[in-house]
Amino acid sequence: MQILELKKEFDNDWQTISDSQDLEKLRIKYLGKKGKIAQAFTELKKLSLSEKKQIGPELNELKKEIEKNIDKFSKNISQKEELSNLYQSLPGKKPEMGHLHVTTQAIREIIEVFKPLGFNRVRYPEVDWDFFAFESLNMPREHAARDEWETFFIQGLEDKKMGKAVITPHTSSGQVREMLKGKLPIRMLNIGRCGRRQIDINHIPSFYQFEGLVIDKGINITHLKGLLDYFAKNFYGPERKTRIRPFHFRFTEPSFEVDINCDLCLGKGCRFCKSGWVELGGAGMVHPNVLKFGKIDPEKYTGFAFGWGIERTYMMKSGTKINDIRHLFSNDFRFLEQF
Repeated sequence: MQILELKKEFDNDWQTISDSQDLEKLRIKYLGKKGKIAQAFTELKKLSLSEKKQIGPELNELKKEIEKNIDKFSKNISQKEELSNLYQSLPGKKPEMGHLHVTTQAIREIIEVFKPLGFNRVRYPEVDWDFFAFESLNMPREHAARDEWETFFIQGLEDKKMGKAVITPHTSSGQVREMLKGKLPIRMLNIGRCGRRQIDINHIPSFYQFEGLVIDKGINITHLKGLLDYFAKNFYGPERKTRIRPFHFRFTEPSFEVDINCDLCLGKGCRFCKSGWVELGGAGMVHPNVLKFGKIDPEKYTGFAFGWGIERTYMMKSGTKINDIRHLFSNDFRFLEQF
């Protein structure tokens, strides 16, 4: 009896196994009732006692090794076949693809509108000093915007020269910061996050705003009007209408409110706009006192500024049909996936 030859034969057959059917044939060939191991034990009875003592343990060891290998390989094949059947029976699940938030989309689109005009994108602190948020913008101490019911003040943070720290209530706080750089002319587009203590369908405590500032020699109100028309045409389209109303801002003179006809009702009046028109934001010629705070001579230079909320600006865009600004910050995928 040649145990070594039997082992070699099993090893050769083992290399040909590819699936469970091949494995079952191999098991029957070697471990079946009439298999090679059973035949080897039958032949073992014919040998002498001394030969049985030598060959018997070797044959038992070979049988255990074959059983172990077949059992191990059987488990591996079962797992592979289960996975194969699973993949064939279930449709593939495509990975979910996200997209930019509505506010980010609006910011990028606004930047592209002003880029051809040479505007330089800047960004200033979201927590700023009272000086830049109010004082340098020609706002007196008793101004309503400086009340704690209107502005978020940072408790325990104050500077002797700059005043109290606030969550930036508007991107206008970047105007004097930009002027103090001392680089003229100025074509600034400041985009940042702001905070005010207001909340309703048109306002929210935390929002984004973009601020435009142009300062140069000979700048007048016709340049401002032309820029507003340019923005309306390129951002909203030729079918939308805008209007300018005289207003009062401490940091511009003369000052205006810029309105656009409501996209939801197109000027008829609805729950959102109430009158057919919706306020985009303020605009006007930079006040001489603000220029002085920025160390610019108002006798030589003039300029205009405008500041609008990103979300409110986008809500007025044709086709958006957004009737509540709070939806933009709700984290509701059913709403956000529409844009």
